Amino acid sequence: MAIKTISANRQAYHDYHILEKFEAGISLTGTEIKSIRAGQVNLRESYAKMEGRQIWLHNFHIARYDPGNRFNHDPLRSRRLLLHKDEIRKLKQEVEQKGLTIVTVQLYIKDRHAKVEIALARGKKQYDKRESIAKRDMERDIEREFAGGARGR
Repeated sequence: MAIKTISANRQAYHDYHILEKFEAGISLTGTEIKSIRAGQVNLRESYAKMEGRQIWLHNFHIARYDPGNRFNHDPLRSRRLLLHKDEIRKLKQEVEQKGLTIVTVQLYIKDRHAKVEIALARGKKQYDKRESIAKRDMERDIEREFAGGARGR
């Protein structure tokens, strides 16, 4: 099972507490998959939303495929996520009852198919963000100390 990561949304880990992750397929057109394989995507502002019994991916930018013809796709069109019914039911229940949101975390190619990793997430407060930045900086300083001490000997 070869997995090739195309794009990761690191901003999601900064803005949200990631609670649970799901793997979903994406309903795409021919020129969209070609642009994805070329790495011309942007996950940063994308999110998933329940619409009826389906989950749709919004604001997920896939650049137009340059060699494409007049049937080229719209870069910001909504795309349907392919999940099992029980996964959709669970996501819907969590979003409605607990007030969580569904964010995109990563896009990758798995066995010739484009997959998106979505996550149930709770938004961080400003003080949570400052706390995680301070923790990351502290870990980075400790790592520098250990690396610097090993070189000095």
